Amino acid sequence: QVQLVESGGGLVQPGGSLRLSCAVSGDTLNGYAIAWFRQAPGKELEGVSCIRSRDDNRNYADSVKGRFTIFRDNAKNMVYLQMNSLKPEDTAEYYCVSGFEWTGACTVQRGIQISDFGNWGQGTQVTVST
Repeated sequence: QVQLVESGGGLVQPGGSLRLSCAVSGDTLNGYAIAWFRQAPGKELEGVSCIRSRDDNRNYADSVKGRFTIFRDNAKNMVYLQMNSLKPEDTAEYYCVSGFEWTGACTVQRGIQISDFGNWGQGTQVTVST
């Protein structure tokens, strides 16, 4: 069974950058869509971004468009979330999650839907503060 492990979170000043990593084991990235979700205390779980392996389609939440970039390294079985121009509002626990892309996860039509992703990592904390 595929396992996901997030890393790269930490404390960063507003305007700074972080790169989150998601290490995938148990299977290759082929056939999977990988998404990043985040949840801040008192806030709803939010789909941040996702990427498909077959067609490389990528989706982003409106709140992070132009600031965050999702990308993968298939040879290393890694998916990354590059976060630039970070804002305090980005403070949250970030999770990488996998879904089967053949179900339509992360297609243009479906976007980032939590029901399309069922295998969760443990999370990594991102705090943006002065």
